[in-house]
Amino acid sequence: MAYQSATLPEGGPFADEQHFDILVLPETNLILVASVIEPLRAANRITGRELYRWKLFSPDGRPIETKAGIPIPVLAPFRPARETDPLFVLSSYSWKKSTTRELKFLLSQTARHRSLIAGIEAGSFVLADTSLLDGFSATTHWEDFEDFSAAYPQVNMIRERFVIDGKRITTGGSLPTLDLMLELIRRAHGYSLALEVSRLFIYEQERTRGDLLQMPAIGNMRIIDSRVQAAIRLMEETVEAPLPLSRLARRAGVSSRHLQDIFRGTMGVAPREHYLALRLNAARRKVIETRATFADIAAATGFNSASAFSRCYRAHYRESPSDTRRRLKARI
Repeated sequence: MAYQSATLPEGGPFADEQHFDILVLPETNLILVASVIEPLRAANRITGRELYRWKLFSPDGRPIETKAGIPIPVLAPFRPARETDPLFVLSSYSWKKSTTRELKFLLSQTARHRSLIAGIEAGSFVLADTSLLDGFSATTHWEDFEDFSAAYPQVNMIRERFVIDGKRITTGGSLPTLDLMLELIRRAHGYSLALEVSRLFIYEQERTRGDLLQMPAIGNMRIIDSRVQAAIRLMEETVEAPLPLSRLARRAGVSSRHLQDIFRGTMGVAPREHYLALRLNAARRKVIETRATFADIAAATGFNSASAFSRCYRAHYRESPSDTRRRLKARI
């Protein structure tokens, strides 16, 4: 992925609530809409907090007829004023029919105030046709890449799954959009939450020893190195008793330094960070879903003591394990 002067800064876990406006054009794929909304909904559910809110609009206020024939209700017609929330423009087919002179005017006007505008799949064409990608780096669906490059030479096209360049974001399809949303969650709320959300949307599976090895969609997982894959498998199998990096590397068939390099290149984080996120994910599920003592949870997730576990938990989630239990119990 390409990240250049990203507008969405790296924040701490559970920072301020984020609002998104989502403009959906007719003939958009249902899965494209879900790829934007479902990771946000999952982040809210996992944390028990309303980290994200969103509003859906269509050009005329009517429900969007998706290519699947399933209509998507919207809040209202797209008539922006001086909103500053990020705006996502979603389109899949026949984008030209919907990109009227009025819509282009509205997009140009609202772009003056928005903190960020994203062209999702063919939404990149809509932004380019409105001159909102001039001088920016961008991407689009691989089938349309050459046509886009020829039509808009003022846009620096990059063959990536998604591109974040300043106040502009573009994606190359539904699954790349899911990757994007995980990256935005990671930047705002940390790797641990992004990993936990990704594990709800596993779409890369490999049969190994008769089992389904479930690989999270964080980093460049589509071309994952087999040695990184082996290390991740070992991490998932040893959450209770974490292995030192040297043993992970040896069992993956590489040196410790090389595993560090290829892991970071593939996953975007160091092995230690991924390992810790796996353990904290497992610990939080036990905090929420069981009545186990914190000492037992600490032992089951590889922490030396309940106090060490609580310190690490608070550092990542900005609340203690007991705070999490108390808060979520109060919501029931």
